[in-house]
Amino acid sequence: AMMFHLNSYPELEEATSAEKLNWVGWYKYRKNGGEYHYNNPDMSKALHKAVRKKEPLAYEDYRRQMMDAKPISTLRDLLEFSSDRQPIPVEEVEDTMSICSRFATGGMSLGALSREAHEVIGFGVNRVGGKSNSGEGGEDPLRYRRLNDVDDVGHSPSFPHLKGLRNGDLASSKTKQIASGRFGVTPHYLVNAEQLEIKIAQGAKPGEGGQLPGPKVSEYIASLRNSVPGVELISPP
Repeated sequence: AMMFHLNSYPELEEATSAEKLNWVGWYKYRKNGGEYHYNNPDMSKALHKAVRKKEPLAYEDYRRQMMDAKPISTLRDLLEFSSDRQPIPVEEVEDTMSICSRFATGGMSLGALSREAHEVIGFGVNRVGGKSNSGEGGEDPLRYRRLNDVDDVGHSPSFPHLKGLRNGDLASSKTKQIASGRFGVTPHYLVNAEQLEIKIAQGAKPGEGGQLPGPKVSEYIASLRNSVPGVELISPP
């Protein structure tokens, strides 16, 4: 704040005025000289490497970036464990699948995410026993059926644009949003949910909540939302 004030009113201090205010990257990541962002390209690369290589050293690099090599940026950075209890035996820790069964994704609608990304999240979270969230906007009924047409290399005629599939995979989102109750909310959609998420109020992002610009409303998305291609879709705020 003081830096902005100084640049705006140089006559108050012995300083020269800049032609424009410095961009310090408060809202958008800046590579050189900007404010630290918890989610940044280096962290993303380290995470992808750790997941794909499945090597302890790759994970250690990711852990180091997230725990040791960053400035204080969240409340938990100010906390430390203080306990006199002894660690429990590893044998008493829940198995991975049991822990993952409590995982749940945030609501991200088709259109905000690409079709491929939205479907892969559904397949992946269902594999580990968690709950993916459809976001508002309906869901392709094709996703309500478990796959039984996957070949030996992971391809399915039902989802020809995806790879790495398995027979028995399911892309249906266990948590389905109702939101405004108009975009793609049908009886078929509702009965294929394990949990319904009813959005009482919008406003989590700038502008209208649940807004999908017209250019993003393709024929496929319009068919799922019972709308018309190219027409902007806005849920009530």
